Amino acid sequence: MGGKYNRGMSVPDTASILLSRPLTSDEYYKTAMLGWMTELLQAFFLVSDDIMDSSITRRGSPCWYRQPNVGMIALNDAFMLEASIYLLLKQHYRSHPSYLGFIELFHEVTFQTEIGQECDLLTAPEDVVDLSQFSIQKHSFIVIYKTAYYSFYLPVALALHYLDLATESNLKQAHDILIPLGEYFQIQDDYLDAYGSPEVIGKVGTDILDNKCSWMINKALDLATPEQRHILDDCYGRKDGAKEAEVKKIYQELQLERVYQEYEERAVGEIKARIANIDEETGLKKQVFESFLAKIYKRSK
Repeated sequence: MGGKYNRGMSVPDTASILLSRPLTSDEYYKTAMLGWMTELLQAFFLVSDDIMDSSITRRGSPCWYRQPNVGMIALNDAFMLEASIYLLLKQHYRSHPSYLGFIELFHEVTFQTEIGQECDLLTAPEDVVDLSQFSIQKHSFIVIYKTAYYSFYLPVALALHYLDLATESNLKQAHDILIPLGEYFQIQDDYLDAYGSPEVIGKVGTDILDNKCSWMINKALDLATPEQRHILDDCYGRKDGAKEAEVKKIYQELQLERVYQEYEERAVGEIKARIANIDEETGLKKQVFESFLAKIYKRSK
């Protein structure tokens, strides 16, 4: 509870754009149902992730496994959240031409996300700090698989399947825009963790304290002098506010805010160029991707 439901709402929103008209009540019901399945997948990931990360809170409240009388029952709850997706698909879409496509898409994206989570857990365990395991390439792999596929590609691919537009060409065009868009979104999140205002983003950034393999620390490692690298090795991932401040001081010295802003303009320029090259005669619409980009470009939370 308490989320923004962006992933779920993206399914009917995308379908409406592709049809160039408002959805009928039946179309909205069916695409919103697919959206809720996307949210159920998200809930499955978050309940599981909080247990694996030993997280304390989620959106300002205790994590589900830390709720009274829940504990490790949360693992079974997570399995039930995932299984409910396929029960709903069978109940509502068994006669749909893309029924098998929906099932395969959810299975594939789930596995991709779990690959990203596995890499993240092995690269940056919260209790073992080893910055030699970090790299920009590894960060890119983690965020593409852990975030971009299910958060950006999945909702659009579901809408394409629902409207019988899921050709190999359309799925590839969508993939080649939405995966870089999802990577940009997560890098933006990493930046806001360090530089965003807690009053605006609604939380205090903890990536440094939690030993996260974020874009910020990876750029710092690329740019740091030997002396700065020594400080990063000594201070990153420690549950110590003073050491966190030392890491942020290095970020300031390396002008990572400017480095991020340069990255953002370059990445957005490349994404816009890909959107401009979409062949709308195949049924895709540039507006689908323009609306995604508009929601996140220069966001502050």
